[in-house]
Amino acid sequence: MKLPQIQIHTTDAQIDLNISKSQQYIKQPKATQHIEQPAAVLEINTTRGVLKIDSSQARRDLGLIGPLESSANYAEKGKQEVLQGMARRAREGRQIMDNSGKGQGRAVIQNIAKQNHGPHRTPFNIKFVPSIGSVKIDYTPGTTDVNIQRKEPIIDAKVNKPIHEYTPGKVTGTMIQRPDVNIDVVI
Repeated sequence: MKLPQIQIHTTDAQIDLNISKSQQYIKQPKATQHIEQPAAVLEINTTRGVLKIDSSQARRDLGLIGPLESSANYAEKGKQEVLQGMARRAREGRQIMDNSGKGQGRAVIQNIAKQNHGPHRTPFNIKFVPSIGSVKIDYTPGTTDVNIQRKEPIIDAKVNKPIHEYTPGKVTGTMIQRPDVNIDVVI
């Protein structure tokens, strides 16, 4: 027995599409910016250091003294020499007075002359000039105070909006071939 058969024929649809592309333009302008930095306030206060050097004792040790002090020293030394001379003459006069009546006669004056004009020894020693510690130094250090007042920067920034232009695309279609379905029954 033969069964009927069904035959199906299809025709595809054909479409012609015209596509115009979309266009987009984006531009970002730079931000407008103004920055200002005020100067900081800087204050510096100092006190001077003081250095005192007293070398008067060292100068005296070297024999370098001023005219007023030198004349005062010589006057004092002369006064002491005069007093010593007066004491020596009084002592010699007392010695002559005490010993002249005892039969010594000229021997007393000769002894006094030997005492005054004999060889005199002066002590000899090494002396360091100027003496140690004769220069006196006194130092008072100075001070420095620094005061800084910081100033904040002034920033004015304005963000500009982007420039955006958009043209949308377009699609148009035309049907070239319509779809079709044919069904046949074959016996």
